[in-house]
Amino acid sequence: MLAFMQLLFRYAFLKQQEVPLALSDWQYGLLILSTILLAAAGYVINNIYDVGTDSINKPNDVVVGKGITETAAYNIYIGLNISGVAIGFILSNIIMRPTFASLFILIASLLYFYATTLKQIMILGNFVVALLLAVSVLIIGVFDLFPATTAENQAQMASLFSILIDYALFAFMINFIREIVKDIEDVNGDYNMGMNTLPVAIGVSRAAKIALGFAIIAFILSGLYCNTYFMQNKLYIAVFYAFATVLAPLLYFIVKIFSAKSQKDFHHLSSILKLILFFGILSILVIAFNIKYNA
Repeated sequence: MLAFMQLLFRYAFLKQQEVPLALSDWQYGLLILSTILLAAAGYVINNIYDVGTDSINKPNDVVVGKGITETAAYNIYIGLNISGVAIGFILSNIIMRPTFASLFILIASLLYFYATTLKQIMILGNFVVALLLAVSVLIIGVFDLFPATTAENQAQMASLFSILIDYALFAFMINFIREIVKDIEDVNGDYNMGMNTLPVAIGVSRAAKIALGFAIIAFILSGLYCNTYFMQNKLYIAVFYAFATVLAPLLYFIVKIFSAKSQKDFHHLSSILKLILFFGILSILVIAFNIKYNA
């Protein structure tokens, strides 16, 4: 989904705005490849450190120790990280912004510390995962818009970057809620492994209420955004799409979390949030079409 999201933002949105972009198609492909490699590395290291909890919560999904050895998993992790950071370094030098390579090192470091330490700290681990997804949206602007910004196109570039920030905030909000719900779903394994996640620390019921509170905030902000930007600009197709794929499912989530009790219930709610995130990101295509249709 990460690659799909980055492709969507560039080719369904940025390419349609008639602005200069810093990266050629193959260079943008490198950016996508680098982020995928780092995300894959994060997935591998997370699986290595989650063997204990996954053996309880998702015994059929355990790979490390069954499908591959822990040593092999570490080697894969190191290879993915080195490749991702190296590509990021090359790309940063291509656009003559060598300091931008530090962003890839930061992402790799955060993913490692999340798996080894931060995941066990209440709320902080959830925040970091949600933040990293938001960064995967912002990195498009950092590498494709910022280096191509001049005094003449500064206002337009700032406007486009602002839209990327809006989507990054949306991705952060929904994924943050989903991470809390996933922790509730995995509470038994996390408790047995001594992790101090939110539901372990304050209980499933209270953690669910916190997820509910954030969902209500996300619903209100999404509704206000639709009214402020879509309705006022007469993007009625985008309004209908947002209601059908974001606002209505969010309302469904808010209602259903009241009665959620079992691991199956919270897994269902996690899947709903994943769909909201996917269709929310997909709305950039609908907005681009609606703007073109109105023109």
